Amino acid sequence: MNLSAVTAGLSASPFQIAASPADHCPHFTHHSDRNWPETNCYFDLWIEILHCLGLDPVPTFASLLSADHDGLQWDFIKPQPEDLRRLYGLDVAEDNVWLPVLEMVESGPHRGLLHTVEVDSWWLPDTSGTAYRNDHVKTTIVPTRVDRVNRTMWYLHNAGLFELRDDDFDGVFNLGDSADGILPPYVERIRLLPERAEADALRRMVKEHLARRPSGNPVERLIDGVQRAKQWLPSAGMDLFHPWAFATLRQCGATAELTADLSVHLDPLFSGAAEAEKDFRDVAAAAKSVQFKMARVASGRTVEITPALEAMAASWQSGMDTVARAAG
Repeated sequence: MNLSAVTAGLSASPFQIAASPADHCPHFTHHSDRNWPETNCYFDLWIEILHCLGLDPVPTFASLLSADHDGLQWDFIKPQPEDLRRLYGLDVAEDNVWLPVLEMVESGPHRGLLHTVEVDSWWLPDTSGTAYRNDHVKTTIVPTRVDRVNRTMWYLHNAGLFELRDDDFDGVFNLGDSADGILPPYVERIRLLPERAEADALRRMVKEHLARRPSGNPVERLIDGVQRAKQWLPSAGMDLFHPWAFATLRQCGATAELTADLSVHLDPLFSGAAEAEKDFRDVAAAAKSVQFKMARVASGRTVEITPALEAMAASWQSGMDTVARAAG
């Protein structure tokens, strides 16, 4: 199919990310001095999307006020589409992939939108040392510049903006004979519709997410899971430790660290909210410390983690109570 024929007559307003891998400076939440400079691929991606568009990502952290632990794992934290619409007029919805993925992505500029695309980290050179050419791991990117002729692409992923080329270009778009029978990935379209943004959205969002916060203390449920893991991790080993830690302590710690940023941001709206910052940063630091100790458990060693976990639960509760009081 000739893409120019499919997109003929489309003349949407440009909506693109102009930064290049050479000049992109990551958002402060991705700086190396953080306890959790990366959270998960989707939340990190949205931080950098908003940052590249000149929009402040911190208000989207309001959704973390309703984060929970379900008994097995912490929420895989994600910015909520409704929050993105209310704050910035960004409309996020699944795109129907009826053309090859490369052609769908190439259609974006004609349609005035960006795409998020689920891809295999095997083909992403920014994951060198972990998944790149080593492991097949699902992740999400936003292509920002695609050059089919030269087989190069700039893309946002995790905490930065990167370039891939040649075989990686073919691989990430499933080009070639090996692509036969491969299911199309999950793709979202991002449109800018500023008229859909709402005035004073953050104030209302905070109150709504606080109203949806879980009953009890989710860190206490995390503690139960960590204590149970002390029993089975030694036999499971490091191969299972890494995905378990990602789904539990890392998501909890990252949630707390971003919520600390949010509490400071909220202080002009809700006086006293910034007093929660220390409690949430204490949770983030403790989660990192416990994760290191649990790695020793996975290696067959005995560690003491109960005091640190109890302190985490107390700090989480204190921080949440402080924000809730401030918000009224």
